[in-house]
Amino acid sequence: MTQAFDAALAAFAPRLPLAVALSGGADSTALLLACAERWPGQVTALHVHHGLQAAADDFVRHCQRLCESLSVPLAVRHVDARPAPGQSPEDAARQARYEALRALALTSQAPEAIQSIALAQHADDQAETILLALLRGAGVAGLAAMPGQWERGGLHWHRPLLRVAGADVRQWLRARGQNWVEDPTNGDERYTRNRIRARLLPALQQAFPHFRDTFARSAAHAAQASALLQEVAQADLDAVGTPPRIDALQRLSHARQANVLRHWLRSCHATTPSAAQLAELQSQVAACTTRGHRIRIRVGAVLVVRESTVPGCYNLAVLDLPS
Repeated sequence: MTQAFDAALAAFAPRLPLAVALSGGADSTALLLACAERWPGQVTALHVHHGLQAAADDFVRHCQRLCESLSVPLAVRHVDARPAPGQSPEDAARQARYEALRALALTSQAPEAIQSIALAQHADDQAETILLALLRGAGVAGLAAMPGQWERGGLHWHRPLLRVAGADVRQWLRARGQNWVEDPTNGDERYTRNRIRARLLPALQQAFPHFRDTFARSAAHAAQASALLQEVAQADLDAVGTPPRIDALQRLSHARQANVLRHWLRSCHATTPSAAQLAELQSQVAACTTRGHRIRIRVGAVLVVRESTVPGCYNLAVLDLPS
C-alpha cells in the first residue's frame, strides 16, 4: 500500500553516514531535508551536473544554497551524459548519473566513509517505469521495475519513497514552505516518460485511484519470478559450462536454453540480447548437428561464434571485426 511521506521516512533505516542524491527538484529536496533533520551531521548531498542544458548551473547554485541552509556538505561532479550512437538520452544520463554518484560517495570528504546512498524516486516514478517496460515488451526483469534497495560497489542503495505518491511529496514540502527547482525538460513530451507522466498517470488516477498499489504488487511478483529465473539460469550455466557446450544446450528445453544463454551473455560478457538476436542464436545452436555447422551472430558489443563444441564471444572493438 502507498505510504505517507512521514511514515516512509520513519521506516527508513540506512547504514550511516548517508548520502542523498540531490537534483534540486521537489523529490530529492524533500528527501534531503527529512534525512538531514533525522540524522544531523550524518548526511551528505551529492549532485551530478549532466551538462545537457543551460539551466544545469542554476541547479548547482540552488543545491548549494539549500545545503548551506541545512548545514549539509555538498559534493558536485560534472559528467558527459551525451548518448552514444543508438543509445537513448535517458539511458545515457542514467548510467552517467549512477557512476558519478558512486564515485562521489567513495571520494567524499565526509568524516567517515559513506555507507549508503538514498535516491528519491517515488510511487509515480515506479508506475512510469512499469508502463515503460510494458510498452517496450520487457520480460519479468524489466517488469520488476526499480528495487527498493540493493548493494553495489561497496555501497547500500535505497529508494525510501517508492511507496509515496509524488503529490504527497510535494505537499510535504509546501507545508514546510520549502522551494525547489523544476527541470524544464520534464514538460518535454518528446520523451516517452514525460508523455506517460502527463497523459497516462492522470487518466489512471481518475479511472483506477489505487493503481499505484496494484502496479507495485505486480512489480513485486515480477521481481520474485526474475530472481527464480536467475537461480535456474546459474544452475544451468554451472551444468552446461562456461562457455556453454552446444550439446548440453541442445538438451535443455527451449525456454531454459533461452534463459541460460541470456544469463551467460549478461554475466560473462556484459551484453543483453534483443528478442530477435536471442531467437537467431537459438536457431543457430539448434542447427549445429555436425562440426561443419557454424554460429556467427552479433549480440550487442560482442560477436558470438562457434569454437569446436562451444560458442565463443569476442569483443568487436578488440578484434576489429567488421560491425
